[in-house]
Amino acid sequence: MNLTPSKKELMNRSLSTITINIGKSGINGNVIDEIKRQLKDREVVKIRFSKGISTYKQNYISDIIEKSNSKLVDFRGNVAILFKKKRGV
Repeated sequence: MNLTPSKKELMNRSLSTITINIGKSGINGNVIDEIKRQLKDREVVKIRFSKGISTYKQNYISDIIEKSNSKLVDFRGNVAILFKKKRGV
């Protein structure tokens, strides 16, 4: 069975997950690698954008989703929650 957890379940799991902060430096290969690593370990990652980059956050989140092959669960204010199903589970 290939069941995807509900949005509510993913939101609850995100409460205890590590938050990755994206500041004025934006995203780079190291940030993407860390997001991929967190998704592989936990399936859910929370990303917080600093208020100073609010004009770029939509572009950043699109780039992150594409490069990490993940799905956007929720995006409110400056916080995005991503999900990627573990392989072989």
